[in-house]
Amino acid sequence: MDYQKLRQGMVKDQLIARGISDERVLAVFYKVEREKFVPSDLRKDAYGDFPLSIGEGQTISQPYMVALMTQSLELKGCERVLEIGTGSGYQTAILTELSEEVYSVERIKSLAQKAESLLKKLEYSKVKTFVSDGTMGWEEFSPYDRILVTAGAKQVPRPLVNQLKD
Repeated sequence: MDYQKLRQGMVKDQLIARGISDERVLAVFYKVEREKFVPSDLRKDAYGDFPLSIGEGQTISQPYMVALMTQSLELKGCERVLEIGTGSGYQTAILTELSEEVYSVERIKSLAQKAESLLKKLEYSKVKTFVSDGTMGWEEFSPYDRILVTAGAKQVPRPLVNQLKD
């Protein structure tokens, strides 16, 4: 399977076609190999316009959603970013390509361990991961220039607000 061709099609047909225009964001989506972040039996669908199961009742978000959230951060490359919800590590890899430091919190230990191992293997060395309740953030390394929450919540947790740089 030609993943590079599928990746190029995804960027053109899903991201650019829907208004993702930040050149740095688009360049990273051309580069990061999404197929490595999904279970092997789902690799053929890695570039589909839909979320995929990664186990433990969790999903990797559809590519457009990852791009939209990433573009909204307006990263310049010098930021310290906190990600809540490591999941497969795909969004984490994207953030690592675009910022100075990335700290990622995952509540499910098995997902955190898998993601950490994969990120290390792919040489994303600027990432620190932590198994914890994401609503508490990661105060040790705060304040953060940006915080990205990849999970739903009824309200923004106060600890996250407190850890965001003024």
